[in-house]
Amino acid sequence: MMTGFRLNLSPLKEPLGFVKLVEWLTAIFAFGSCGGFSGRNIISLFCGDGGNETLTANFHYPFSKNTMTVTASVLCLRPDSASSAEFFVGIAIVCFLYSMVALLVYLGYMHVYKDSDFGPIFDFVITAILVFLWLVCSSAWAKGLQNVKGATDTEGVSATLALCKGGNVTCEVTEFANLRTLNISVVFGYLNMFVWAGNAWFVYKETPSRPAARPVFLKRGFLTS
Repeated sequence: MMTGFRLNLSPLKEPLGFVKLVEWLTAIFAFGSCGGFSGRNIISLFCGDGGNETLTANFHYPFSKNTMTVTASVLCLRPDSASSAEFFVGIAIVCFLYSMVALLVYLGYMHVYKDSDFGPIFDFVITAILVFLWLVCSSAWAKGLQNVKGATDTEGVSATLALCKGGNVTCEVTEFANLRTLNISVVFGYLNMFVWAGNAWFVYKETPSRPAARPVFLKRGFLTS
């Protein structure tokens, strides 16, 4: 069996290779829209003596307790969403790297991939695991995003900013950061789950574990195979 690299782009015209290319692209959008985020809220302070002040609240990935800064003060994002955000980005990066390796195998070593039992089975097991991980990390990040939104709204800021706890000071977030890219990241998370689930079927078709059809013959009134 020849094991050398032989470039063949035909797998991209088939579901097995084309869906893997889609997985590679959706993984980029998933970790890019979440991992590269930074936002800014404008907080207005209304004092009892009639004076007003304006503060700027900046926050960014990974949305941990100490990643929200109000002017010169550091506020805590409560609850901490760093674990869910980092888990989501981590899975996206793993899928990005695995998709690149798989595409390399499909385009250069498909003759080895189809002639061996190990390659398709390994590919199917990893794909099935990643489907489950996409479900878990997307659900966790969707909940984490809700926590980020709650921690950066008026009620969340008022609960953590010391100036807002004074009896004669009222705090209100008057300008909110655009969280559209974070919402998109959640969508891409679930989209990745469905794409990888669909790809699992095409990978499964390459595995040798499926039982082959056995011919059935009628002989002297008995069914034999």
